[in-house]
Amino acid sequence: MPISDLRLKSRGAHISPSQSAASRIASQAEALTGPNMHQSLSSPAVTADEVNRGVAVEKFDIVKKWGINTYKCTKQMISERFGRGSRTVDLELEAQIDVLRDTKRKYENILRLARALTNHFYSMVQTQRALGDTFSDLSQKSPELQDEFGYNAETQKLLCKNGETLLGAINFFVSSINTLVNKTMEDTLMTVKMYENARLEFDAYRADLEELNMGPRDAVTLTRIDTAQQQFQIHKDKYERLRSDVTIKLKFLEENKVKVMHKQLLLFHNAISAYFAGNQQQLEQTLKQFNVKLKPPGADKPSWLEEQ
Repeated sequence: MPISDLRLKSRGAHISPSQSAASRIASQAEALTGPNMHQSLSSPAVTADEVNRGVAVEKFDIVKKWGINTYKCTKQMISERFGRGSRTVDLELEAQIDVLRDTKRKYENILRLARALTNHFYSMVQTQRALGDTFSDLSQKSPELQDEFGYNAETQKLLCKNGETLLGAINFFVSSINTLVNKTMEDTLMTVKMYENARLEFDAYRADLEELNMGPRDAVTLTRIDTAQQQFQIHKDKYERLRSDVTIKLKFLEENKVKVMHKQLLLFHNAISAYFAGNQQQLEQTLKQFNVKLKPPGADKPSWLEEQ
């Protein structure tokens, strides 16, 4: 056989297996890529469904837990009100909370009266200004009473100036008391409210655990007891943490209240005394001592604090 025929045959034998291998590889690749491509295209829809389902389940769990918690707390509240349920009592802390609420009511009354004083005094200062302007005008138009009208005009203008200075001191007093009552005290009472809610939840879950412990000890009950014990511990930790927060806030509030009121009562006393003694220099010195800045000229309308 010629060498060329041998080469052709050997080439044919070599090419044929390669084509069959290539076709097998192609068919395998098609078989693999086809379902995978379909799966990759459909996976986003499946993932979206799973996400939506997970969100719905999570919302349902939240509502379920809220409903169970509300039921237990309502049951505990009714039991306490009718004297059938016991409640956790911290006598010292509750006495301090009662004092705070009473103090807030009294300070709110001081704030109300101080605002009323500001409004009345502002009206008086405006009347004195108008009266001084009238006296000044008449002193120029009534030669026979020029001196008398002039003296009264100067007196009313001086009273008006001192009155504006006193108004600056009273406004500062009102602003500071308002911050103390409606921000500092209110913030502490918000923490007290959270503490009282935590106390009610703690007692509700405590009563639930005690009720389960008094019942039969089968497998189902033991599981419920274990769950109730976990919930009880969670609410106990929350209650103790908020009780500590309230204790700390009450302490700092008392220190801050004494500091603020010491300064404001001293300012109020010194300013009022200097004004009614006619001591203009002492009145101005009092405002400088407490860093009280007067309103700019023309800004003599009462602020929103005085109008409340």
